[in-house]
Amino acid sequence: METITTSAIQQNNTIDFLPLQGTDYVEFYVGNAKQAAHFYKTAFGFQSLAYAGPETGIKDKVSYVVRQNKLTFMFTTPLRADNEIADHIYKHGDGVKVLALKVEDAIDAWHQTTARGGKSYMEPLTLNDENGQVIISGIHTYGETVHLFIERKNYHGVFMPGFRKWESNYNPTETGLLYVDHCVGNVGWNQMNKWVSFYEHVMGFRNILSFDDNDISTEYSALMSKVMSNGNGFVKFPINEPAEGKKKSQVEEYLDFYDGEGCQHVALATNNIVETVTELQNRGIEFLKVPTSYYDDLLQRVGHIDEDIEPLKQLGVLVDRDEEGYLLQIFTKPVEDRPTLFFEIIQRKGAKSFGKGNFKALFEAIEREQELRGNL
Repeated sequence: METITTSAIQQNNTIDFLPLQGTDYVEFYVGNAKQAAHFYKTAFGFQSLAYAGPETGIKDKVSYVVRQNKLTFMFTTPLRADNEIADHIYKHGDGVKVLALKVEDAIDAWHQTTARGGKSYMEPLTLNDENGQVIISGIHTYGETVHLFIERKNYHGVFMPGFRKWESNYNPTETGLLYVDHCVGNVGWNQMNKWVSFYEHVMGFRNILSFDDNDISTEYSALMSKVMSNGNGFVKFPINEPAEGKKKSQVEEYLDFYDGEGCQHVALATNNIVETVTELQNRGIEFLKVPTSYYDDLLQRVGHIDEDIEPLKQLGVLVDRDEEGYLLQIFTKPVEDRPTLFFEIIQRKGAKSFGKGNFKALFEAIEREQELRGNL
């Protein structure tokens, strides 16, 4: 049964020992960063921002950084084999390595989290150039994913020291993507509560929403999920684990093909989902589709909405309502050859929830794709 804790409604009175200012960037380890950056510019409307590699004094890897509004992605590729980045790509395919969080004090963030049991990934490191300094630290989370704490209040350059401005003659228009709404992690059997505890105790998050296998299930498969939020609500990390079902769930398929726990999807916010999704489809992004019967009784389920139903129906956009408003959401098909990473496009019209009313329709759509792949 769905539960909403009182802390989701009442402000937690304890001091937030890890105040987060939002997501700084998401870093992907990929087989070909040059091509990945081109894809995200072309298909998603990101703009060239920064580059690091041999030309900037970094001899073992290259990184391309792209940005759209407050949304920043970095793509990193090793230049040789036998290193941590190459091993990560060989095992997992292209995927999310770093969920970087913007903080006021990266040194304090590292001390606060490691003192509470977080496993250090990077001790505080100060990077300097003529534009100032950036301080970075980090801890491990589920799988091989890490959180970096980024302090950039004393930096005025394009991205951070070690990078140069990346200027390109190829600059596709934006698609209306604004910022990271949330990032979802898939963890193994019976591991969800362990990672919920990690976010509560190590990072001071709270569990604002829980779904069990009665909420998130179809005829064939099920999963459980808990939504973790930091004190100010700027950063949300839902955690999924598989649940017993007749056939293989989407989380099991992810764990099999990613070869471990990792970031399943990044939810990207927009203020006009119809315009954004129309543009993304025109650029070749493929989305999951639900049966048109989903829309037959939509208004009876969710009440009045500002949007016309017909464009939502044509695009496959889902709608759900909570006590504070409603949301519109749609999910891409996996953007890798492995059925692992995908993206959610979300527009919130007051709603703070995550689309519980859409779970059944959405998961049945995912199962149809799994069946086509032979993985159900």
